[in-house]
Amino acid sequence: MQFSQRPARRISLLASGLLVLLAAAAMASLLYGPVPIGIERTLASLAGRGDDIAESIVVDLRLPRTILGLAVGAMLGAAGAALQGYLRNPLAEPSVLGASNAAALGAVIALYFGLAEWHPAALPLMAIATGLGSLILLFALTGRAESPLSLILGGIAVSTLAGAAISLALNLSPNPFAAMEIMTWLLGSLENRSITHLWIALPCIGIGLALLFVDGRALDALTLGDDSARALGNDLKRTRMRLMLGIAIGVGGAVAVSGAIGFVGLIVPHLIRPFTDRRPSSLILPSALGGAALLTLADVGVRMIPSTNELKLGVVTAFLGVPVFFAQLIRERRVW
Repeated sequence: MQFSQRPARRISLLASGLLVLLAAAAMASLLYGPVPIGIERTLASLAGRGDDIAESIVVDLRLPRTILGLAVGAMLGAAGAALQGYLRNPLAEPSVLGASNAAALGAVIALYFGLAEWHPAALPLMAIATGLGSLILLFALTGRAESPLSLILGGIAVSTLAGAAISLALNLSPNPFAAMEIMTWLLGSLENRSITHLWIALPCIGIGLALLFVDGRALDALTLGDDSARALGNDLKRTRMRLMLGIAIGVGGAVAVSGAIGFVGLIVPHLIRPFTDRRPSSLILPSALGGAALLTLADVGVRMIPSTNELKLGVVTAFLGVPVFFAQLIRERRVW
């Protein structure tokens, strides 16, 4: 009995530590920036008793940015963990299924045709719509096939098609300013986000996370193989449907407000996995917490690095992710 409780206790301790890190990251995001604001003024502003300048900075600028950083990071981290478990591939992340590139294509379409100038919601809604469209195309390509390989091949095809369409939009941009606007968005950032972006992204991310958490036991069973998972009473078709919907809706909503941010869904599960029992169900929640903390801390670093123009978040996560991934790959290539 004591042995069976040990993994649960380990996961509980890990989640507690990540929650502390998450709280510290959120507080740092509210406190630090080009204009430093002390903790007392920050707390007063959050309570509605601060001065006008502090409230404008903390409530209108930093609070939406912090919440989005936490939500987007959580979605990317959880999606990476769920996909690595379902596909049984340590290199899986949302872009493997084409969700990230398809959502980015929707945003590029909104920028290219000027839809983003009509209403702030046009860009994120287009990103979400194309993310769902990529899901429909993926199901059309794979048909009734349930094997992970068919999903990977179909996802690569969808991702390549979306990437080609983005390149075409850049190539046919009517002027260099339009191309620069598209490229800036593709680099990923949480700068100048508002409450409007929260209302658009959070419902999608909430639905996506809920769908991913439902299938934890099915993902555990899949580690034994498809036949064993069916023998244990799991409906693989429904599992795949929920997983794909969760990733398309959640990642679409995340990419819609943050732009293309890579490596979070790939790296975070690898960092978390050694501290768990390596079951997919025990990895999704810690990966969500770890992804939220990592992306928020990276966003704080973006604001603190002195530069003429603020560095883009996607660039920073790539620089952070590549060496960490190489180190993990060398260290655990025979363990995973």
